[in-house]
Amino acid sequence: MAITLDIMPFGGVRENGMNMYAVTVNDEIFILDAGLKYPESDLLGVDVVIPDYAYLIEHADNVAGVFLTHGHADAIGALPYLLSDLRVPIFGSELTIELAKLAIHNEPRLKDYDDYHVVKGNSEVSFDDATVSFFETTHTIPESLGIVIETAAGQVVYTGDFKFDTTALPYYRTDLLRLAEIGQKGVLALLADAAGTANFGMPDHESDLGDYILENFYLHKQGRIIVAAVASNIQRIQQVIDAAYKVGRKVVISGNDLERVVRTALRLKKLVLPIPENEMFVSLKNLGKLAADETVILETGKMGEPIRHLQRIAHGDDRNIKIQPNDLVFITTTPSTAMEGYVARTRDMLFRAGATVKQISTDKKSSGHASKEDFQLLMNLLKPQNIIPVQGEYRVLNEAYRAAEQVGYDEDHVFLLAKGDKLRWDGEKFYLGGSIQVTSTMIDGSGVGDIGSIVLNDRRILSEDGVFIAVITIDRKKKKVIAPAKIDSRGFVYVKTSRDLMHEAAELVEQTVTDGVKNAKDFDWGNLKNAVRDALGKFLFEKTRRKPVILPVIMEANQNGRRRRRTSAQQSNQNKANNGTKDKTTKKTVNNKKKANKKPGQVNKVATNVVKQKPNKNRRPKKNKNNGQNNQMKQNEASSKK
Repeated sequence: MAITLDIMPFGGVRENGMNMYAVTVNDEIFILDAGLKYPESDLLGVDVVIPDYAYLIEHADNVAGVFLTHGHADAIGALPYLLSDLRVPIFGSELTIELAKLAIHNEPRLKDYDDYHVVKGNSEVSFDDATVSFFETTHTIPESLGIVIETAAGQVVYTGDFKFDTTALPYYRTDLLRLAEIGQKGVLALLADAAGTANFGMPDHESDLGDYILENFYLHKQGRIIVAAVASNIQRIQQVIDAAYKVGRKVVISGNDLERVVRTALRLKKLVLPIPENEMFVSLKNLGKLAADETVILETGKMGEPIRHLQRIAHGDDRNIKIQPNDLVFITTTPSTAMEGYVARTRDMLFRAGATVKQISTDKKSSGHASKEDFQLLMNLLKPQNIIPVQGEYRVLNEAYRAAEQVGYDEDHVFLLAKGDKLRWDGEKFYLGGSIQVTSTMIDGSGVGDIGSIVLNDRRILSEDGVFIAVITIDRKKKKVIAPAKIDSRGFVYVKTSRDLMHEAAELVEQTVTDGVKNAKDFDWGNLKNAVRDALGKFLFEKTRRKPVILPVIMEANQNGRRRRRTSAQQSNQNKANNGTKDKTTKKTVNNKKKANKKPGQVNKVATNVVKQKPNKNRRPKKNKNNGQNNQMKQNEASSKK
């Protein structure tokens, strides 16, 4: 029976992080990881970047589930967004599932989500056209797993992040026997972590890195130690805790993400404390009570990324942690190539603030990814027919291609895919069966996908040349400018020292708008604004050689003084009000006539219901205009009686 088999990356190829791959077996889609990546310096204002999974939403009924390899952000970071649009089951190890729950706990739309499935290295999950199994791998977080999708055509293997380390502790060890068993069954395609293949030499064993951290703790006898680490790097956190205990220091955890990860790892016994928790840890609010030579601050930032938060500390923007003399800032994370410049600037800022800075990657080869030798060893163990290097920029994937060539693979069996490429099996070989457009989705605050190339370009221009604003008022009917142009700018020039430039720009705006309203047959606001923008752009570039963002604001004034037409409802209400006034006037006239016709001595019945008020002695009595008339009437009555 013929089988349809496609492999499609949605991220993790030709870039760092954001791992997400889909394997389609007949009508079933198996999603491998759902990660994010942190933005590079040119993505101004962007918090994180996730894969574009619109294709998966269109085929939501075919998705069998999401299969996770480990609990780092590059494997689980996109879950809150993906699961909000695609309610499918999640499979992963115990720690990975718990970290996935932490990742989505702030998403309001996922409060009721509970479709988690815990698997182990020997677990198997059967589906209609495939069986998914797992194998244990070595990474910087416990319980990392590789994934095997067994089909009628053969096995598709995805390693996730891995490396080989013969000194690895329990929960971190690779199951070499299981790898050999997978290789004996035959591997049709291998998606292998290639992130470390471009690095020269073998990475240091984790046991050596633990000794290096301890050595630096011993050497720094005075002052605090501030350790910057990725929140989910459990192995590094364990090494820091062990070193702090051995030198007699206590650990202060800074960052909510880090604290949640540590609590979870302790609960699952994946993090081991040498002494009771209340003796090992001190809360951040009690940081000031600790002596400097007894303090280790374990620091991370938003979403577990430490470097950006470290820069805030260097700026003095963190309310809890301020750099003090004799502080040692120990950066225990290895930055990607894109972040190296950012890390270098951060180190310089920390030195300026008075701290001593050490970075683990300058003295040791620290990596959680396979080296070139590890990559080649894996190929010899699994003996795959086809290799798909993943997790790395194009130059890194190209190094993995060369490493595969050295083992004996040719270009027909090594595929350097791009996002959206469909690698299809025809029963004999893989070929590129077309591609779909897959971009990156940028997250800025609560906005998902509303930041595109145009917005980023505007932000870049604003950051480089600022903004120039021109405001003017016109009378469209009289075709003239009725208020002079007002000019303002931000981040472009200092206004007080550039008055001549502002004056000339205002005159240019007035002239351009005047010509536009006089000469245009059919008035168009867009054309008028574009004319102002073009004229100002040329003028400002000639004067300053800069290209700011130009915002023309053209307002229209109503000079005719026309009264606004009343709506039918308003007219009806006005008529009712007028009629009510007429009725009140008529009633008042009738009452006055009745009073005039009233006989002397007749009492008005309505007046008997009026409550009498006590007279106010301090108040002067009102004059009665009819007193003279009333007195005359009384005299007439008296004479008639006589």
